[in-house]
Amino acid sequence: MALKSQTNVSDEAGGRAFPTKKVSGNVIIFFFISTKTVSTFNMSPHKKKPLSLTRRNFIKTASLAAGAATFGVPALLRGQNLNSKLNIAVIGAGAGSKGSSDTDCCNTENIFALCDIDTDRCASRLAKYPGAKFYQDHRRMFDEIGTSIDAVDVATPDHFHAIAASAAISLGKHVYCQKPLTQTIYEARYLRNLAHDKKIITQMGNQGSAADGLRRAVECIQAGIIGQVSQVHVWTNRPIWPQGLNRPDGSDPVPTGLDWDIWLGPAPVRPYKKGVYHPFNWRGWQDFGTGALGDMACHTVNMPFRALNLGYPTEIEATPFGVVNQDTYQIGSKIRFEFPARTTSMPAANPSFFHHHDTLEQSAATLWWYDGGQPLPDNPAKHDSSNKPPAEITADIEAFQGEVPGSGCLLIGDKGVIFSPDDYGTEFFIKLTDDKKFTYYKKHPAVTAIPESIPRNSFKGDDDFRHHQEWIKAIKDNNPELCYSRFDIGARLVEIMLLGCVSLRAGKKIEWDGPNMVATNAPEAAQFIKRQNRDGWTLS
Repeated sequence: MALKSQTNVSDEAGGRAFPTKKVSGNVIIFFFISTKTVSTFNMSPHKKKPLSLTRRNFIKTASLAAGAATFGVPALLRGQNLNSKLNIAVIGAGAGSKGSSDTDCCNTENIFALCDIDTDRCASRLAKYPGAKFYQDHRRMFDEIGTSIDAVDVATPDHFHAIAASAAISLGKHVYCQKPLTQTIYEARYLRNLAHDKKIITQMGNQGSAADGLRRAVECIQAGIIGQVSQVHVWTNRPIWPQGLNRPDGSDPVPTGLDWDIWLGPAPVRPYKKGVYHPFNWRGWQDFGTGALGDMACHTVNMPFRALNLGYPTEIEATPFGVVNQDTYQIGSKIRFEFPARTTSMPAANPSFFHHHDTLEQSAATLWWYDGGQPLPDNPAKHDSSNKPPAEITADIEAFQGEVPGSGCLLIGDKGVIFSPDDYGTEFFIKLTDDKKFTYYKKHPAVTAIPESIPRNSFKGDDDFRHHQEWIKAIKDNNPELCYSRFDIGARLVEIMLLGCVSLRAGKKIEWDGPNMVATNAPEAAQFIKRQNRDGWTLS
């Protein structure tokens, strides 16, 4: 992995570099207020304005910089009460849902409104937050109290994420949205661009991003500790819900308190069936969820995605296990993603005033994804958990742990391997070429020489709480770059992973033109890239 030193002054907001010049007899001072990072996966059609340093702007910029340094807070926010609490609304807040725990992760602020299509499931949450207003329909909530809401947490089923999030963003609300950010590739790109246009603070809910271990893994891999990485293998024990099913016949009475029409949202109308979709098993149904890949890849692929600066894959090929139908995802799948060689930027190992980033050359890489397994003979809606990387790939892991865990991530470089045994990439082990066994990263001598270049999440508590608090602090500081999984990054990861779902549903290999969002060899895949929403349910 080659690092090239840059001697350019970077305009980080626009991704441009300005060469420094020696001027005889003069001292030139540059002030850089931007905190944005270089985007190496720019899908936004919007061009940023060129940097303008007129004498007036220069004086203004210098004054702001001095003010920020003097008072220790963003100068543009002086005069505001930075200790005031945000009014937060949660959409999908029912008990037992991710929205329930999301609400608790935001309870340092004012839980202003709870929205859920199921009044019964939300009753206990309203008892815990008696000051919160309740709504079944987020549209009515925004109509009635939208002007009083500062930020919104979206924790609905996947098919509703973009509907709710785009409504909030269009009103200028800061948004935390659960993973996967959206159900379709088109929606991911749409939300990313909309958030950029509205200049709001965002965070996707893959909470492993808050962990020090994940950020340390990114630093180590980008520093070349295992050399050029050519293979990544990621596996999961999901699905833990039924898949490989056909749609059941008939209907059941809709429970009192459940608004089934709103729950369906943009999806085609179908009758309610008890326990089949709501409240949990929707994940396996193509109209509502994204299967095991959409559920877990935002966690398990997060670390290698960041470390390898993965952009658009050029080829995606999925192999399904079990029954293939048009209702649910298969009970298991093996998916291959091909990524070309990349030249990208990373935070400089030894930053200076004129040197913010190093150039990073990374080789072509193949990412393999494994979920589920073969269907059980007595229950084809469940699997045997057999779908993992080949034995020769995991031999060292099995020798190290006694078995291959149900979930994991393995990066193979030309100087060694990194293995993470959890769903979030928060802990990892290293085995270099000359090592006899895996060593925990904090105890490996090669790690100590690698400087920290990625800011750490400073909050205490579990990663879910810390991830939310990072978003809240970013809102109060008016600093979107503080969010490690902001939509500008999270949407890119989601686009990549959802291509696996497209290949599964199209039933063929996908040759991908990322900038134009087109499967060049499979026009029939267009319906899975952009969904046809039900009338009355459009993106805001």
